[in-house]
Amino acid sequence: MTVANLIRQRREKNQSVLIGYFPAGYPTVAESIEVCVAMCENGVDILELGVPYSDPVMDGLVIQEATETALKNGFRLRMIPEIVAKIREQVETPILVMSYWNPVIQYGVSRFAEDLSSSGAQGLITPDLIPDEAKQWLEESDRLGLDRVFMATPSSSPTRLTQAAKLSRGFVYGVSTMGITGTREDLDANARAVVAGVRASGAETPVCVGIGISNPTQVSEVLSYADGAIVGSAIIKAYRDSGISGLVDFVRELKAGAK
Repeated sequence: MTVANLIRQRREKNQSVLIGYFPAGYPTVAESIEVCVAMCENGVDILELGVPYSDPVMDGLVIQEATETALKNGFRLRMIPEIVAKIREQVETPILVMSYWNPVIQYGVSRFAEDLSSSGAQGLITPDLIPDEAKQWLEESDRLGLDRVFMATPSSSPTRLTQAAKLSRGFVYGVSTMGITGTREDLDANARAVVAGVRASGAETPVCVGIGISNPTQVSEVLSYADGAIVGSAIIKAYRDSGISGLVDFVRELKAGAK
């Protein structure tokens, strides 16, 4: 099932969509696979699998530390297809890989797209790639039928919001607030404006909101106006502090907030 179809089907049934982020290879490759499977089995509807990168300019401290650990423990970009495939063997949850664009260029855009497709991933989230500069990725994702998720931010112009809405496939990633990732006590009110701006474009692409969402109350708040809630740093922290059992409990709490 495609990501967009899953979101639409759940919306038609008045069911929520919880998207969970976790970095591949953290703290080791084997453990990251175990964590991702546990997330999918306990309430995450769409898995966002992060690619550790040495220059994570948009990531907060929790994700930075996790990705640094993954890299120190031997994660390499070439491992992504195998990690996706091993998760896919165990769950049917849609998987979107999230990567800065430079690693994809280094890997080779066509090769990366082909390996994503063959591994069982649904597509790619590109936080630092704007549609204007995405010609090759648009062509490759069209060729292979992969989802592509672009960002919509509080500073995006109406033209940029329209581009993100019309060229994204799967969903548009609505950024809740300006700044790096991490948990916040109060979500920026601009998130609502981002969602409204995307929908004003006339495109039917779902909009999911992330960055700063850290508890069930915030998940519920976001889902009152968006099609999905994305949680990342708080999930990593739950695992870091309390292991698999703590992560499972936390994901279940988030899912309860999403109902």
